[in-house]
Amino acid sequence: MDLQYPFLLSTPSFTIFFGLLLFLFVLSSIWRRSRTRTATTRKSPPEASGAWPLIGHLHLFGASKPPHVTLGNMADKYGPIFTLRLGVHKTLVVSNWEMAKQCFTVNDKAFASRPKSVAFEVLGYNFSMIGFSPYGSYWRHVRKIATLELLSSHRIDMIKHVMESEVKAAVKEIYDIWIDKNKSGSEKVTTEMKRWFGDIMLKVMFRTVVGKRFVLETEENERIRKAMRDLFDLSGSFSVSDALPYLRWFDLDGAEKKMKTTAKELDGFVEVWLQEHKRNRNNSGSGQEKGNHDFMDLLLNLVEEGQEFDGRDGDTTIKATCLALILAGMDTTAGTMTWALSLLLNNHGILNKVVHELDTHIGTEKMVKVSDLKKLEYLQSIIKETLRLYPVGPLSLPHESMQDCTVGGYHVPSGTRLLTNISKLQRDPLLYSNPLEFCPERFLTTHKDIDVKGQHFELIPFGAGRRMCPGLSFGLQIMQLTLATLLHGFDIVIHDAKPTDMLEQIGLTNIKASPLQVILTPRLSTYIYDEIYIV
Repeated sequence: MDLQYPFLLSTPSFTIFFGLLLFLFVLSSIWRRSRTRTATTRKSPPEASGAWPLIGHLHLFGASKPPHVTLGNMADKYGPIFTLRLGVHKTLVVSNWEMAKQCFTVNDKAFASRPKSVAFEVLGYNFSMIGFSPYGSYWRHVRKIATLELLSSHRIDMIKHVMESEVKAAVKEIYDIWIDKNKSGSEKVTTEMKRWFGDIMLKVMFRTVVGKRFVLETEENERIRKAMRDLFDLSGSFSVSDALPYLRWFDLDGAEKKMKTTAKELDGFVEVWLQEHKRNRNNSGSGQEKGNHDFMDLLLNLVEEGQEFDGRDGDTTIKATCLALILAGMDTTAGTMTWALSLLLNNHGILNKVVHELDTHIGTEKMVKVSDLKKLEYLQSIIKETLRLYPVGPLSLPHESMQDCTVGGYHVPSGTRLLTNISKLQRDPLLYSNPLEFCPERFLTTHKDIDVKGQHFELIPFGAGRRMCPGLSFGLQIMQLTLATLLHGFDIVIHDAKPTDMLEQIGLTNIKASPLQVILTPRLSTYIYDEIYIV
């Protein structure tokens, strides 16, 4: 056979060529062996059994139990770290403080992103809401603005008068109803407390974020309240399109259609508020120059100064951020206060102790102020214990790993979703004796040095790491003020004299499933209620 290039056999070129091939072959062999060795040494977390084709473990999550209860039962079987498949998505579930600490300290950046979901896209202005946004420059920028300009200690101190006035106004309303009924021969005033707490939070958040007074019982505000409730329910519900993205076009369960309807209605309300702010600014100059310090005005100032939001439309960013803050403040804090009062009504000894603390430190000749809260250590322990037993999000909002990492000695590949079962973690008998018992004293004795600020992983109701809730201080202050004012100002009994049930409603946040009806009777001097001035 004739050789086309005989010079290759007789020149140094062939030697170089052959040597290069040999080098690449050896290198390839070493790489393949290395990958094989790595694959055998990388240990994956245990996977729950019972997965079905296509849907994975979704069939295990029925409507009878909240997901955190189902996952807690699975943790008893598979341990504090395991995986399951929610449709096509591999999901890591951690259920104790050691695993959570690894996720949100050494692997904090790896797990700092959010997975994409239909709810986060449709209801969250295409992932523009800070709680739903993936990790990146946009999320960092907007979170920094919200933290510094609304949720910092300095800003919270500036708006404490809003908190105090709205809480007192709610107290005044109950007192006036009691006076009217007393005149007619009835001293009983029955109040639904989930609604009462929620109304206070709506009023505080509306005045703080958009500078509006939320007037109760109007048709428009009832629509706003319902749309916000729908957003929470839809965000926390299962969607076929999330588990099986290739079926999204069919919208088999109708979830996306409902989300679009709710998103359109909420956007309509927020758009009106935004246009009102723009008109007011055109008529009277900058809102801040005229003394209007609401958050929407501040964001408008930033846009006018040329501030950019990672290429996103300024109006959309303003609407998404303001709505996110109103929603976050409304549901989580109102829900926690409802749980706290329910626990107190089922534990009269503890209720009597906190009332005694209030009478001792506040007296009976004035109402509670923000400046009094630091004296109320027992009340603070009650809120901690409530957050331990009923965290606002029993399952943290899902995270998603942006890179390979190791948790508990197990390899977790990039793209894995993460759920932290906070409810299971905070009821661990290895951390808390009698973990199901409501015992606020534990945070004055054995656990007195533990706080909820994300540094003690035995108690992380607001999350931990980069994605922990930035409204922690705001939420704690309004909860303490509202509960202290209520317990100090009224004698409270359950309207039917039966223990209140503690059933949880399935959703994005952990709220009491049934109403909390109580009878309120004023316990302070009449002139204290009469002197409340509504601003």
